[in-house]
Amino acid sequence: MKRNVLVVIVAVLLLSVSGAWAQQEIVDNVMTACAKEIDTYCSQVTPGEGRLLACFYAHEDKLSGGCSWAMYNGVAELEAFVDAVVEVATACHEDLLNFCAEVELGNGQVATCLLAHQDEVSEGCSLAIDDAGLEVVETE
Repeated sequence: MKRNVLVVIVAVLLLSVSGAWAQQEIVDNVMTACAKEIDTYCSQVTPGEGRLLACFYAHEDKLSGGCSWAMYNGVAELEAFVDAVVEVATACHEDLLNFCAEVELGNGQVATCLLAHQDEVSEGCSLAIDDAGLEVVETE
């Protein structure tokens, strides 16, 4: 049980590193593909906290194919990304404890540590990092 909790925590922390760029790209794609629907049905909705998604849900029978596809595709991309991050957290469990146990949590510091030690981690961990395409994205 303790191991599962650690894997979930690490997955969330890793997700916060490169997940931000993935999430913004998905949001941008949906906003572009659904611009007509936003103007027509959701113009009075303040974006954030899932309010636009709730509006789309309320008008799902009126959404264009392009808008529906952008949302479907975004969900599929996020699911694949989360699966990859969980794979890294699972494969790198021991390496995270060995190399990054003292790293302060937040702002992608755990992933930065893991990537800094990629040449020293186990083969399985290194392969999981490569498979996931994990990379630290510079923040402003």
